[in-house]
Amino acid sequence: MTARSTTDEQGAGVLADAGPGVGRLYGVGLGPGDPSLMTVRAVRIIAEADVIAYHSARHGRSIARSIAAEHLRPDHIEEPLVYPVTTGTTDHPGGYQGAMDEFYAESAARLAAHLDAGRTVAVLAEGDPLFYGSYMHMHKRLADRYPTEVIPGVTSVSAAAARLGTPLVEGEEVLTILPGTLSEEELTARLASADSAVVMKLGRTFPTVRRAVERAGRLADARYVERATMSGERTGALADTDPESVPYFSVAVLPSRVAARAVPGAAEESADEATAEATGEATGEGTGDVVVVGTGPAGPLWLTPETRGALAAAQDLVGYTTYLDRVPVRPGQRRHGSDNKVESERAEFALDLARRGRRVAVVSGGDPGVFAMATAVLEAASADPYRDVPVRVLPGVTAANAAAARVGAPLGHDYAVLSLSDRLKPWEVIAERLHAAAGADLVLALYNPGSASRTWQVGKARELLLEHRAPDTPVVLGRDVGGPEESVRIVRLADLDPAQVDMRTILLVGSSRTVTARRGENGDETVVWTPRRYPERPGAVGNPAPPESPES
Repeated sequence: MTARSTTDEQGAGVLADAGPGVGRLYGVGLGPGDPSLMTVRAVRIIAEADVIAYHSARHGRSIARSIAAEHLRPDHIEEPLVYPVTTGTTDHPGGYQGAMDEFYAESAARLAAHLDAGRTVAVLAEGDPLFYGSYMHMHKRLADRYPTEVIPGVTSVSAAAARLGTPLVEGEEVLTILPGTLSEEELTARLASADSAVVMKLGRTFPTVRRAVERAGRLADARYVERATMSGERTGALADTDPESVPYFSVAVLPSRVAARAVPGAAEESADEATAEATGEATGEGTGDVVVVGTGPAGPLWLTPETRGALAAAQDLVGYTTYLDRVPVRPGQRRHGSDNKVESERAEFALDLARRGRRVAVVSGGDPGVFAMATAVLEAASADPYRDVPVRVLPGVTAANAAAARVGAPLGHDYAVLSLSDRLKPWEVIAERLHAAAGADLVLALYNPGSASRTWQVGKARELLLEHRAPDTPVVLGRDVGGPEESVRIVRLADLDPAQVDMRTILLVGSSRTVTARRGENGDETVVWTPRRYPERPGAVGNPAPPESPES
């Protein structure tokens, strides 16, 4: 009879009865080590099985077998699956992976022989069988051929949290689980952006993991758990752990930020605390810090891992309300929104919070150093009484880069970035710089081109640029890039309509070398790029002809 796929009442992927004479395969999760943490079903399946299989190193000792030992019968057929290599080297022609693939194939064949003989086979697995477990290699090779059930088990992650007595995640937090075998750079990036995290497979990887945790700014709250619930269990601060003493069966835990931030009985800010903040009295201990972050042009997809981490770690978020709305609400954090025309006041407010011991994130759109809050914060922080407040600036994806990526690579060669807003500088300066940049044949990224109170600047800028650029020069209009009202269009410079430009729009004006081209099977995709090669002086040998610039 041909086996067919189905799902059992526990939700585990299984095969229906494949006919008489065919045995059943079980992947049995044993939990983290303490035999008393085995599930009732795991104990029952072991008792009913004909064959008990378990993995071990060459020394023959199996942790899985030791956990289940009291439930094994003298008449059980035992199948030790002995790894050919663990941490050592191998002379297998396929290297480590080749040796392991061959081992898994041979192990599966041994179990298949029992199943073909009608025997029930239970493969023991520490923790949960499908969570970084060796059983999964048997499952992938056998579950499509034999009736199969997976018995879940308590994972080492849950056991570690229980032994620490520390919540892993709370509310809307996301738990990140990482293998310590990742590169240091990858670990650092993922840990920096994580709400809470567990790093597994330590042992020889511990020094790399510790450096990554420190680089991610999480060493102070990181915990270490070794052999949770087992004999020889050890817990403590990750920073204080001796690298030479760390076994494979250990994890690094970065617990819930929300749980660490919350204070029992103080869910709401007290009247005294609110008064102290309003009057400038100290509400924290020591000096806090300010980190100025860029959220990119829109929502969470544009955040860098470092920025995610800084936003999660902050006690206070300060910024223009529109940008604050892009940041997820986290319990225990205070949010201080304001109008978009009070940069100096916002910067001083953030620095005052930091002086009172708060960890503050000043939130900007795009990149905080491009016509945004970094300048205002640093200007205030360079004067008394804020000179001693630590300030960091974290980069973000700029509006210019985001709009450029939507159409190709118009910023592929030299370009200039200007703001058309004359609120903080006179129009005469803007016009002079437009003339200079256009005369130098630079691609232009024009920020703040228009608003409800600034309606003539775009038209005037178009007139100035047409003195240096051809009428068919491509102009990219990117509005709300990455947002729900995104609109990206390409028009000729001569056809640029100021009425189609507002404060949420950025303009990218091509140079004499910028190209537009049709792509796609039906020619319905328009791309824009500026070549990196630039022509030599007119008349020079090998001077290439300028590319064509078809209308979009």
